[in-house]
Amino acid sequence: MNGAQDLGGQHGFGPVAPESNEPLFHDEWERRAMALTILMGPIGGWNIDQSRAARESLPPVQYLSSSYYEIWLAGLEKLMAERGILSAEEIAAGKPLAPRASIPPALTADKVGPMLARGGPTEREANQPARFKVGDAVRTHAMNPSGHTRLPRYARGRRGTIAIVHGVHVFPDSSGNGRGENPQWLYSVRFDAHELWGPDTTASAVHVDCWEPYLEPA
Repeated sequence: MNGAQDLGGQHGFGPVAPESNEPLFHDEWERRAMALTILMGPIGGWNIDQSRAARESLPPVQYLSSSYYEIWLAGLEKLMAERGILSAEEIAAGKPLAPRASIPPALTADKVGPMLARGGPTEREANQPARFKVGDAVRTHAMNPSGHTRLPRYARGRRGTIAIVHGVHVFPDSSGNGRGENPQWLYSVRFDAHELWGPDTTASAVHVDCWEPYLEPA
């Protein structure tokens, strides 16, 4: 969706300042926020694309003024509230205020490692041939979706070349918006940097993973 999270190519947000030897977590609450997010996915019944969509749909002022794991926590609260797992009053109180109906059991500690090791593969069987092959010239659609998408604004309506055919994968624009997996062919598309940023760029090229519905022949 067009939201505060889609900052690629925009000005006015200051320099990127990598932190040397950055730790995985800066505070214990961040570790807990990540654990809760992983724990609640199977319980709440949402997928990774819906989790991303929840974070992206936060109000821009809240998103831009929050740290990474504050955004994760706010997205989790949104998902849980939408599904009736907790209420706004309980979020404010920081504890349950009423008994809950049956909820699927949480993962025990010994099952977390194997679950993360298995991951959540997105590759699916093809039900039709790929429309494009390596070397084909393509153009992305100039779209402005109201829901989740993985096509960044800076790459919309731009001409590129197919660099890799990744196979068929879950389509996030469908999965993240509650419309099922709808698997689609996925490609790595190479864009000349001047196509994206204009002639004054110092970069050479950018590769973006694009699902087939994003593309048309150029």
